[in-house]
Amino acid sequence: MTPIRINLALQGGGAHGAFTWGVLDRLLDEPWIEIAGISGTSAGALNGAALKAGLVAGGTEGARAALDRLWAQVGAVGDLRLTHWMAAFTPGAGTVARMLEAALPWSLTDAATRMVSPYAYGPFYRNPLERVVEGFDYDRVCACDPPALFVGATNVRTGKVRIFEGRAITTEAILASACLPTLFQAVEVTDPDTGETEAYWDGGFTGNPALFPLFADDLPEDIVVVSINPLERAEVPVTGQEIQNRINEISFNASMLRELRSIQMVKDLIAAGRLERGTMKDLRVHMIADDALMRQLNVATKLVPNPVVLDELKRAGRAAAARFLVEAAPQLGRAATVDLHRLCD
Repeated sequence: MTPIRINLALQGGGAHGAFTWGVLDRLLDEPWIEIAGISGTSAGALNGAALKAGLVAGGTEGARAALDRLWAQVGAVGDLRLTHWMAAFTPGAGTVARMLEAALPWSLTDAATRMVSPYAYGPFYRNPLERVVEGFDYDRVCACDPPALFVGATNVRTGKVRIFEGRAITTEAILASACLPTLFQAVEVTDPDTGETEAYWDGGFTGNPALFPLFADDLPEDIVVVSINPLERAEVPVTGQEIQNRINEISFNASMLRELRSIQMVKDLIAAGRLERGTMKDLRVHMIADDALMRQLNVATKLVPNPVVLDELKRAGRAAAARFLVEAAPQLGRAATVDLHRLCD
C-alpha cells in the first residue's frame, strides 16, 4: 500500500504539548501514514524536533523513543511508567488545574511575572528549557531527510514571524519559539549569512503554528492541525486568572485562524472558477483536538508540568488521534474534514 503523505501543524501551549505527544505516538502506529512536513511553534517545535530526529535516527521506534525522552525530561520523571502508578492516587487533570491555580505559591508567582521583568534576575537567569533543548541531535533535526521541519518565532523588533528551517534550526531557534516574554528573556539568534543578531519571542504571537511553510509545492495538500488551545468557551471569564487564560488562548489562536481563512478563500475562488485550478494549492485541512479536556485546564497546567497531568494529556492525545483515524483519516488525500467556514466565521 502506498503511504498517504500528510503535513502536521503542531500548536504551542506549554506543558499541554503532552497532548500532541500522545497524538504523534498514536499516528506512528500507522505505517500507511507518511509525515512529509512539520510546522511547530513552542511546545509544537519541541515535539517536531524530537519527532524528526527520532524518525531520521531510527524510524517509527526511534521517533517514539525520542518523544518519550523529551517529555520525561520536561516532567523530570526518570521512568514514565511511574505516572500510571501515581495516577491511581492523584486527582484528574481538571482538578489538578484548579488546585494549582488556587495554591498560594502559584498565585504569588503569577503576580510576580506581571510585575517583575525576567531581566531582573541578572546573572542568576537561565532559561529552564535550555537543558532540554540543547540535548536534541541537531545533525538529525536539521538533516535534509524528510520530514521537512519548520520552527516559528516572533521577531521582537519587527513583530513579524520568522521561520527557521534546515541548518537554521538551533538550540536558540527552538528556545526562541518557546520564549514567553513575561517568563523568559528574549532569545537572540545570529543570522550566519548576514551576521545580524535579532531578538525573538514565542512564535505563537505570529503563527501558532505558521501554516504557510506547508504550502510548498513538494509537500502534500493535507494539513493535520493538532490543536491544544480551545477555540471556543461557553462561559465568559470573570476572575483575573480566567481572563488572562482566555486572552492567551485567543491571541495564540488568532494567527492560525487568519491563515485558515486565507486557505478557505483560495478554495472558494477555485470552486467558483475564478481561480484556475492548479495555479494555487487546494489544501485539505483536518484537525485533532480535545477541547472538552483543554477547557478544564488553565495556564497553571501549561507552566507547571505535573507528571500525572502529562500522562493524562498523552493518553487523551492518543485517544483523539484514534478517533481521527476512524472518523476523518479515510478522507486523507481526498477531501477536507474541517469546515473552515464554520470554524473561522
